[in-house]
Amino acid sequence: MDRPSFLSGVVRWLRAGYPEGVPSRDYQPLLALLRRQLTEDEIRQVALELVDTRAPEPINRIDVGVEISKVTQELPRQEDVDRVRQTLKAAEWPFDDEPLAPPDRPENPEEPS
Repeated sequence: MDRPSFLSGVVRWLRAGYPEGVPSRDYQPLLALLRRQLTEDEIRQVALELVDTRAPEPINRIDVGVEISKVTQELPRQEDVDRVRQTLKAAEWPFDDEPLAPPDRPENPEEPS
C-alpha cells in the first residue's frame, strides 16, 4: 500500500469516527495509534543494507535499530526490529540475540602462577 492511499484511508477513518472533528483531548491518543511502521519495502531495504555492511558477521538488534533509525529518523519500534529479524532469519542470516552479553568464561579459570 502506498503512502497517499494509506493516508487517505486514515483521513476517511478519522472523519467517520469524528464527523464533528477530533476533540483536542483525543489528539495524543490518535497520534499514538498512527505511529509510523516500516513498509515491507523498507524492511527489505534495511535487511539488504545490513547484509551488505555486516557480511559475514552476525547481525544483532542494535545493528537493526541503527539502520531503522536511518530510514525513519525515529527510534526503532520493537515490532519493526522483529520484522527485520524475521526477514534475516528467513534468509538464514546469522543473528546475535544477545550482542551485549559478556563473553563466556571457563568454569575453572587457571590460577596465576
